[in-house]
Amino acid sequence: MSEHEQGTDARDLVDEVDDELTSDDAQDEVSRLTVEFCGEEYDLEVGETFTIGREADLVVDEDNPYLHRQLVDLRHERGLWWITNVGSRLSLTVTGEAGTLQSVVGPGSQVPVVLPELAVLFTAGETTYEVNVHSEAPTFVVSPHQDVDQPAGDRTLGAVELTPTQFRLILALAEGSLRRAGTGISELPSNAKAAERLGWPITTFNRKLDNVCDKFSAAGVKGLRGGAGRLATNRRARLVEYAVAARIVRPEHLEILDEPDGET
Repeated sequence: MSEHEQGTDARDLVDEVDDELTSDDAQDEVSRLTVEFCGEEYDLEVGETFTIGREADLVVDEDNPYLHRQLVDLRHERGLWWITNVGSRLSLTVTGEAGTLQSVVGPGSQVPVVLPELAVLFTAGETTYEVNVHSEAPTFVVSPHQDVDQPAGDRTLGAVELTPTQFRLILALAEGSLRRAGTGISELPSNAKAAERLGWPITTFNRKLDNVCDKFSAAGVKGLRGGAGRLATNRRARLVEYAVAARIVRPEHLEILDEPDGET
């Protein structure tokens, strides 16, 4: 399945209730959308179009040449607010609160804002950005659930099981993002820096990174397998973006990095 297909799946899911959402009553229920980045909030009204990028309504980083001038478009259509990827190269990761939803939105694709809170993550060069979106009148409400934690040696995502060292590797790469949660911007460490953080030889780190990326790629995570235009930096950035958005790694896991590593 392509990233474009993944991005449009969410839109297909709401087609069944589209007639109800576009009724006059439904239109009246949809009100403001709030976008939050680095502590700054922007209130959007129905009828407005709001862009995010290097030269946009919300400028996330005007000095990053890898970032599109306009990457994200937020607007209200057919009774819903939509998050649209208007870029040509970068993908977005849209995730719901507590890991309740995750969608990869490729260029030209869009997903609806159907939950009270969403985070939009995207990586340009070696920098990852997170923009939070809050809806006053969400279509769906998240049911309470118990977040059951598991030992580091038993992390499972579909068919993906991570060994303790594989989990530590993801933590080392995602440490900056997890420690700066809510600040909007985080830098990706180099392989050498991450290997040093773990106390591993760089050859061990690279081998384990290959194994981790192969596991998630086989499970359907896009952007991790090498190929034309797929540099190692992009692969690591995509791994961190996915792991943070899917809540595979969370801030409370960071203490694991300071524990002895019994496996190499």
